[in-house]
Amino acid sequence: MGQNFSTFTFTDSVKAAQMRYGSRKNYEEDEQDPDRFILGEKEISFIESRDNFYMSTVGENGWPYMQFRGGPQGFFKVMGERTIGFADFRGNRQYISTGNLNAEKKAMLFLIDYPTRQRLKIWATSEVRDVDEVPELASQLIVPDYRAKVERLIVFTIQAYDWNCPQHITQRYSLEEIKAEIEKQNPDFL
Repeated sequence: MGQNFSTFTFTDSVKAAQMRYGSRKNYEEDEQDPDRFILGEKEISFIESRDNFYMSTVGENGWPYMQFRGGPQGFFKVMGERTIGFADFRGNRQYISTGNLNAEKKAMLFLIDYPTRQRLKIWATSEVRDVDEVPELASQLIVPDYRAKVERLIVFTIQAYDWNCPQHITQRYSLEEIKAEIEKQNPDFL
């Protein structure tokens, strides 16, 4: 069952810090919103337009681990109102995230769009599957024309999400975003 993100984040020590620094009253209202785990159109569009995100996991030793995941725009797929996934490409072959997900099943996903200064945080449980054991899932998640070795499929069940404020996000643009803007302003330039 999904929940409001505050269930996972507003521990007693966090509430004490909020009281100390004067923000507790503001966040008491957020705790009453029960539907912050079902994706709406805004979340779906945002997730499907990403070409990267950050994934945090925790090992059996209790230490967190953060890893970048990237691919072509749209490689991160929305599969249902609470389900998202991606084909995981071969990387440095340390398998820290994979091992952590297999052991602890919990992940924190951080998606950011620098040009629009938006960020979405997602708390989720995970399932790691071998490509060969679930061909129908593989056909859903694999990006056919992307030249990368797919090693596994990772599916997340969303437990909660929260949009973060844009404050302090420096705008950055990818080469593709810059080219698209130049072409929009002056089609004959490129």
